Amino acid sequence: MEAHQHSPDSSSEECTVLEATPSKNTCLQHAGKVADLYCGACECALCEDCLPAHEDHPKVALSQALEQHRSRLQEKLGAVQSRLPQISDALSFVKEILQQLTNQRASIEEDIQSSFEDLHKQLDVRKSVLLMELEVTYGLKQKVLQAQIDNLTRGDGDITAACTQTEEALAEEASVATLEVEHELEERLKELAILRMPCQPEENDQLDLVMETDGLRKSIHNLGTIVTTSAVASQSEAMGTGLEQCIVGHPASVTIVTRDKSGGACKSGNAILSAEVFTPDGSIVDGEIVDHKNGTYEFVYTVPKEGDFSLALRLYDQHIKGSPFKLTIAKASERRGKSPGQKKKGSKRASSALGTPRRKTQNPIEDDLIFKIGTKGRNKGEFTNLQGVAASSTGRILIADSNNQCVQIFSNEGEFKSRFGVRGRSPGQLQRPTGVAVHPCGDIIIADYDNKWVSIFTCEGKFKAKLGSGRLMGPKGVSVDQNGHVIVVDNKACTVFIFQLSGKLITKFGSRGNGDKQFAGPHFAAVNKNNEIIVTDFHNHSVKVFTAEGELVLKFGSNGEGNGQFNAPTGVAVDVNGNIIVADWGNSRIQVFDGSGSFLSYINTSADPLYGPQGLALTSDGHVVVADSGNHCFKVYRYLQ
Repeated sequence: MEAHQHSPDSSSEECTVLEATPSKNTCLQHAGKVADLYCGACECALCEDCLPAHEDHPKVALSQALEQHRSRLQEKLGAVQSRLPQISDALSFVKEILQQLTNQRASIEEDIQSSFEDLHKQLDVRKSVLLMELEVTYGLKQKVLQAQIDNLTRGDGDITAACTQTEEALAEEASVATLEVEHELEERLKELAILRMPCQPEENDQLDLVMETDGLRKSIHNLGTIVTTSAVASQSEAMGTGLEQCIVGHPASVTIVTRDKSGGACKSGNAILSAEVFTPDGSIVDGEIVDHKNGTYEFVYTVPKEGDFSLALRLYDQHIKGSPFKLTIAKASERRGKSPGQKKKGSKRASSALGTPRRKTQNPIEDDLIFKIGTKGRNKGEFTNLQGVAASSTGRILIADSNNQCVQIFSNEGEFKSRFGVRGRSPGQLQRPTGVAVHPCGDIIIADYDNKWVSIFTCEGKFKAKLGSGRLMGPKGVSVDQNGHVIVVDNKACTVFIFQLSGKLITKFGSRGNGDKQFAGPHFAAVNKNNEIIVTDFHNHSVKVFTAEGELVLKFGSNGEGNGQFNAPTGVAVDVNGNIIVADWGNSRIQVFDGSGSFLSYINTSADPLYGPQGLALTSDGHVVVADSGNHCFKVYRYLQ
């Protein structure tokens, strides 16, 4: 049809355009020639003019070669693209590690600042005491010597005046008229001749200062250490008989060698390692990690029954090489039958690190520890500088996780329940929670050191209100008295504040110093059944008991390591019988006193020693729970009331 016909002119133009358009398969060697073959040996396209030079080479159709090449390229593209999620995950993980490192640096910087501020304050307190002692001692001596000077001055004046009058009388002519005056002068001279004068010094001039600073200077020179390692999980490895077949009921040992990113052996300890042996039913077998302080560690464990188990070894929360390991636990008879030629060196290696675990296995009831929960970290059930502890009547344990800026809640059996206040911008966001208490109405009361106030949350962790803003300088511990009033221990102000739950200030007492009603860095408080307030006076190494009005009732403790002595007391609690339980921070122990401050006993912590215990409380089932801040966990102990 005419409508579909092209004019001769248009057809001619179209042909011209087609001829002018170069082919995509034009031979690169011979211009204008079309390549339709591909040389596999030379990996190039061939036209008919190229064939003589490639006569003996394998050739395929160009279209087939192009398709195969595209297929291979697509395959390699897919292989490379498949790495992107892995790289993205790794990038996120490394960024998270860097953020945690940055947070840790900030946290340590805060701790350094706080520690040295405390030391400066302690030095200022000591300086004030010495200056006061100097002034008092000088005043007493000066008063005695000044009184002696005044007496001698008066005596000198009286004698000089009498002598002058007598000399003047003798210079005049003797007569009856002067006789009476001379009699008076004679009597005066007699009195002065026998007058007793304080001619020997009644006080000495000794006033010296003894400053034994050499030991202090050395301590300051060595004060504080930044602890870290270069160990990474991907290069670190485990070895030893504990990775092979083990005997039921016999200790098995695994040696962990930490290495840096290049595979070089780390030479120092203090790496954060965790080890867990999982039974087939999912429960965990206890063990002990020993740090040899040379980059190697030993994990010793004992399995009570035979079967197939697994061992997870983590360094900084990441599995080391080969972890988790599969373990086969056999009876002793089976072990001897299967491995008659086992080397003795291996068994000695396993027993060489027994130490504490062996004692714990042989005498399990000697220690009062029931269980411990936690490790260093920022996840649920992990802690970074845990401080305050509280226990509710409903069977909950509350932990103020200071550097993680949250409160974590557990059951009395140690099961994680919830947490709130994790970093964010929610109302009532915690900055540095240090103390925690539970009000009889169920509200949770939290001392926020950096925000300089006390926050009130519901039992579900919803923010309600705050109190003490503008009054508090550094609230450390909180408690609740018999009237439902909130007791706040202000560490920086060295003052105890008492508020109504509404925030109204009822009273306050205390100031900085070492007197009976003074404090030096007070930490925590508890209230007994008489509504008396018991406060731990950290730098004064004592515990003080006050009435609700702030009058001192009792003071006990001194600096030392003996029974009833303290090295910076922190946490405090009171049982139903009025006995006072105190966390002795510097001595890493817990002491128990009666209501009059007499030492009763220790809570035994030898099998798994405390390291810098802070807050403590009595649980609703009668046990003692303590924040073991140096070990990044809380521990629950038996306590017989």
